Amino acid sequence: MKARNNGTPFVLPALVLLSLITVYPAVYVFYLSFQRRLLIFDLSKYVGLDNYLFLLGDKRFWNALGNTFYFTLISVSLELVLGLGFALLLHRTFKLKGLVRAVVMIPWIIPTVVSAKLWEWIYNTDFGILNYLLGLKVNWLGSPFWALNCAIAMDVWKTTPFVAILLTAGLQIIPEEVIQAAKIDGAGTWQIFKRITLPLLKPVILVVLIFRTLDAFRVFDAVYVLTGGGPANTTETLSIYAYKVLFQTLQFGYGSALSVIVFLCVGFFSLVYLKFLRKSNL
Repeated sequence: MKARNNGTPFVLPALVLLSLITVYPAVYVFYLSFQRRLLIFDLSKYVGLDNYLFLLGDKRFWNALGNTFYFTLISVSLELVLGLGFALLLHRTFKLKGLVRAVVMIPWIIPTVVSAKLWEWIYNTDFGILNYLLGLKVNWLGSPFWALNCAIAMDVWKTTPFVAILLTAGLQIIPEEVIQAAKIDGAGTWQIFKRITLPLLKPVILVVLIFRTLDAFRVFDAVYVLTGGGPANTTETLSIYAYKVLFQTLQFGYGSALSVIVFLCVGFFSLVYLKFLRKSNL
């Protein structure tokens, strides 16, 4: 008796293509991380774990790692809080609701590079509208403290609408009967939010956190366009540092080791979130 086709032949071409454009480059980068490869000097030598051991004493790496964690923590936290607030407002019934949702998505639709250039002009010391409105003359992008926080503000402005729309979709699947029953039992707005809305919204929140944490930890274009990693590398993230090592100094071995660290960190975050997501679905 002829076995039923399970669809593997239809999926196989996509798997092969995916392997060529993702798996093979990832494996090759991992291989390069054990090499000392400098194209300038035509040098290619196996060095084992030397690149990773060098990381431990590389102050620039630790600075970039700290900046990346700080950027991720602050931006994702603000986006979640603000996105949840906007989602609760967008979930209400009001006139032109569809139009408002479309307008809210505009920052997310704008390409990141364009948004970064826009905010670069906003932060301009002499001609920026921010200094004009505040009546100050602050060099926002020239200060080690302000520069990274300015990049976070730009990222929050751009990405909060994405978070809000996802959470709005999550709010729509919460049964209205549960909310009405709680009101009949005398529950207030805060109690309903704390005891019903937030627990039922937890799986969606975890999905949002997965998307945003992975994206924020790999941040490159937003910071690179605004500051280029400056001043004096104080806003440099891991992705920017890896890019500079790989394509400006052409140290493919050490640059690959940095890329592997980014990959491992992202993989760790994914596993942690997926574990919590699995528990929330039990």
